[in-house]
Amino acid sequence: MRLSKILFVTQRQDPAEAEIPSHKLLLRAGYIRRIASGVYAYLPLMWRVLQNISQIVREEMDATGAQECLLPQLQPAQLWQESGRWDTYTRAEGIMFTLKDRQEHHLGLGPTHEEVITDVARGMIRSYRQLPLHLYQIQTKFRDEIRPRFGLMRGREFIMKDGYSFHEDEPSLQQTYDQMYQAYSNILRRCGLDFRAVQADSGAIGGAASQEFMILAAAGEDEVLYTEDGQYAANSEKAVSVPPLAVLSPFAACTRQETPQTTTVAALATYLGCSPTLIVKNILYQVTFEDGRRLGVLVSIRGDQEVNQVKLFNALTERAPDYGAKQVLSLQVLDQTSAHLGCSPPWGYLGPDLGADWRPHAPDYIAGLLRLVDPTALNLKNFVTGANQIDYHWVGANWGQQFPLPEPTRVVDVRLAKAGDQAVHDPGQLLQSARGIEVGHIFQLGRKYSKALGATYTNEKGEEVPLVMGCYGLGVSRLAQAAVEQSHDQDGIIWPLAIAPYRAIISVPRITDTAQMAAAEQLYAQLTAAGISVLLDDRPESAGVKFKDADLIGIPFRIVPGRSLAQGKVEVVRRQDRTSQELLLTEVAEALGA
Repeated sequence: MRLSKILFVTQRQDPAEAEIPSHKLLLRAGYIRRIASGVYAYLPLMWRVLQNISQIVREEMDATGAQECLLPQLQPAQLWQESGRWDTYTRAEGIMFTLKDRQEHHLGLGPTHEEVITDVARGMIRSYRQLPLHLYQIQTKFRDEIRPRFGLMRGREFIMKDGYSFHEDEPSLQQTYDQMYQAYSNILRRCGLDFRAVQADSGAIGGAASQEFMILAAAGEDEVLYTEDGQYAANSEKAVSVPPLAVLSPFAACTRQETPQTTTVAALATYLGCSPTLIVKNILYQVTFEDGRRLGVLVSIRGDQEVNQVKLFNALTERAPDYGAKQVLSLQVLDQTSAHLGCSPPWGYLGPDLGADWRPHAPDYIAGLLRLVDPTALNLKNFVTGANQIDYHWVGANWGQQFPLPEPTRVVDVRLAKAGDQAVHDPGQLLQSARGIEVGHIFQLGRKYSKALGATYTNEKGEEVPLVMGCYGLGVSRLAQAAVEQSHDQDGIIWPLAIAPYRAIISVPRITDTAQMAAAEQLYAQLTAAGISVLLDDRPESAGVKFKDADLIGIPFRIVPGRSLAQGKVEVVRRQDRTSQELLLTEVAEALGA
């Protein structure tokens, strides 16, 4: 392709809208153009990158026996209501674009396709002889992000590969799940990316187990915790670890002490001259169910630890049926003002025995208080905690004495693991931290959707049994930008060879020089005939401008028919490390094809 014929405009300055390097570079290099908040046009160079990634995805997916299809982007609300996720996606998370057709039927623009594919399965899968079955697609998805940012990283419209498998039982699902783990690993390796597969939370998709595939990059929004021995890696939302040991308590007897102006753990520890590991802090949350009812939740955890909001949300979701609810819409820490709390002790002085009759004066509040205790708090002896009165704490308290011993079902791990903690599998290994960009996620869904939508098959015994399902997603457009975030320098993008829009660019220093243009045309024809994708920069620009643009757009090899042309040679510069060599015109195609 001749560059003079392409829609190609570069910018020398960073666009004001861009925050991270990859977003800046894709805009500056003319790969994408912003149309609206979180909505981008993929311009010709970017479309070639996306096609290259999609081709790798197809090859690896087809190699596993998966079949490509295309599902509708418009999805009826009824399917989502059957699964119970309509309220979650339209109210709780609020990420689904919704509309009504002229018959007043509610529809959604698909952020994901579990409901649709399950509807297909329940209408077409009849017998165990049809199983296992694995379908996938590559298409545009829509999510109404609260704050679209970072270009294609968190957009409202994006390209995604998603696949869904159907099985007789869990062992069959595990086989496909393992296949997808390997296929995704193959895809990312072939794309030339440094990645890590980590344990992950299943989120709104649900299911028993899931893993994320993270592209390691400093600008990643996710934190990955891992061990140097390679035996453990998890998203911080899912990670577990061994907390540091609490110090021995100096408090021999339990007393109620005045502790003025100690609303924080740090202030209380300083005032009493004790370690934060001896403090039980009690945090009051409000959970809202899908029917609008609210419930107070008191979480007790060791003072030096933090609550993992995802773990807590999952724990409350499991308990929703205890309150006649199907799901949790939202979770929030309650205000620190006693007026809002509806009780006398303000933030920082709450105790594990906050009155069971606590609740704000509102009709939609459920009576009582759900108490959850993290194991780090339960294991303490002679600890310090709030006395439910301003400026007072209990010092030297114990579970089973001053405070009732929590029921086993109320002891829940809601602690946030962090770098420096000991690993569970080997206390000699400490968790390390890295930033990552999630580009893939695989799930073991089990029977969650098949039961909800009545998707069954007839087994060998003639029984109607719910299908076992798996789900496998990979962000194609996100992967493209993640590659740029991982591989760039001060001059521009450095595309991995396999996904670059073109393998080489011929930068002609002066198009008025007939010898240079003749050599360029000869090379262009040779490389094209050899199946090597090549750009010919035949623009009437200076050599400096052309070289800067070549670096900016990140083409792996730059070919310059310049000073050495008299010896029948051209300069070939490798973008990745800027190494250069002079090759005969007849040698270039073989060198670039390697």
